[in-house]
Amino acid sequence: MLSCKKLKISFVSALTLDTDMHKTRELEILKTLAQRGHSTTLVGVTSRAHFQMPDSRIKLIAIPIRYVPVISPFIWAFVLVFFLPLHVLLKRPDYIVMDPEISVLSSVPTLLFSKIARVKFVLDVRSTPVEVIGLRARLLEFLFNVSVFISKRLFSGIVIVTSLMRAEVCRKFYLDPSKVGVWTNGVSLDLFNPSSVHAEGVKLGEQLGLNDKFIVFYHGAFSPTRGLTETIEAVKIVTQKNPDIVLLLLGDGPTLLQLKGLIQQLGLQNNVIIHAPVPFEEVPKFIALSDVGLVPLPNNSYWRFQNALNLLEYMAMEKVVLATDIEANRIVVGDDACCVYIRLVNPAEIAQSIEYAYSHGDKLGDWGKSGRQLIQSGYTWEKVGDAVEQYLLSI
Repeated sequence: MLSCKKLKISFVSALTLDTDMHKTRELEILKTLAQRGHSTTLVGVTSRAHFQMPDSRIKLIAIPIRYVPVISPFIWAFVLVFFLPLHVLLKRPDYIVMDPEISVLSSVPTLLFSKIARVKFVLDVRSTPVEVIGLRARLLEFLFNVSVFISKRLFSGIVIVTSLMRAEVCRKFYLDPSKVGVWTNGVSLDLFNPSSVHAEGVKLGEQLGLNDKFIVFYHGAFSPTRGLTETIEAVKIVTQKNPDIVLLLLGDGPTLLQLKGLIQQLGLQNNVIIHAPVPFEEVPKFIALSDVGLVPLPNNSYWRFQNALNLLEYMAMEKVVLATDIEANRIVVGDDACCVYIRLVNPAEIAQSIEYAYSHGDKLGDWGKSGRQLIQSGYTWEKVGDAVEQYLLSI
C-alpha cells in the first residue's frame, strides 16, 4: 500500500554499520520505505572499514567512532547531543526513529524544540536487554528503563518487535497497548530464494566438502544462552550412529573460543564446523547447502518474546527448522510441518530432534515448502514496510 504523503524518515542507530551482523533490519526497512517514495536517512557509526549502502536512495550519515567496549556508546551519545539538533534544523525530518540505548538521552535537548520543528520521535524496541550479568546487566537495564521512561513522556510513539513483547513492556511500564505499534522482523524473498541460490549452495558444499553430509545449520551470534553448547553436545550423541551428520555454525561472538574448546574436547572436529561471518548477501547459499536450520533458544525471559530473524530466513529458503517450543517460535510457525520442535534445550532433546529430521530426510523438501508460504503471508519486508508506514502516519 503506497502512501500519498511522502515522509522524511531518519533512523538513528548505535550499530557499527561496517562490523555488526544484525544491521539488516534497519537497512531493509529504509530500503522498503525508499521504494515507496519516502526520503530515508540512516545515521550510524562506522569503525575503520568503509561501509557501502545497499541502496543509493538511502542517505547515509556515518560518524567514525572506533569501537571500544563500554566507552563507545557514551562517545556516540555525546556526539548526538550536538548532531541531532543540527540534523533536525537542516534536514527537517518528519520522524526520527531511535533504539533504546544511551543515545535516547541525547535526544532530550532536541525534544525541547521538536514541536516547533514538527519532528516526531519514535522509540524502536527490538529487544529487551539479554544475556547480561553483573554490573553491565544493571547498566543496560537502567538505560533501557530510562529510554522507555523518556519515550513514554516525550516521544510521539513506541514500537516493539512482537505483540508478545509489547504486552510484557506495556505491563511493566504501564503503557497503553493501543498506542504502541508492532514492527516484526522480515525477509527479502528475492535474496532468500531457494531456486536462485541452489547452484551456489552446491558449489559452496563442494568447497567445504559437505555435499555428502547431513547439514544442521545455525547462523547468528555465539553467546552463552543460545543453546549452542547443548547442540554441540547433542552432535556427540547423534554421530555415534550417524557419522555423516555435521553441524555448521556461521558467525562469531563471546563464546567462540569456548565452543572451539568443546569441539576439541569431544573430538568433533569433523562433525562441527565453525565458519567466520560473511556478508549478509552470502548467507542464503549457506542455508541452501543445509538440510535443516537450527534455532535452539531456550525458554527464558531473554528469548520468550523475540522474533528470531534466522528462523524467518530458514523458512524463506524452504528449510525445515529445528526450533525450541517457545512462544516466540510458536507465534510464527504454529503447528506447521516446516518446524520440528525441541521440547527442552538439553543435549538429549536436541539430539532427538536432529535424529528425527535425519530419519525423515526424504520428506524435508516437502515439509519446508510451507515455511516460505508463511513468510509470504506475513513476514516480508514489504509487509513490515506497510506496518511502519501506517504506524507513522497514525501518530
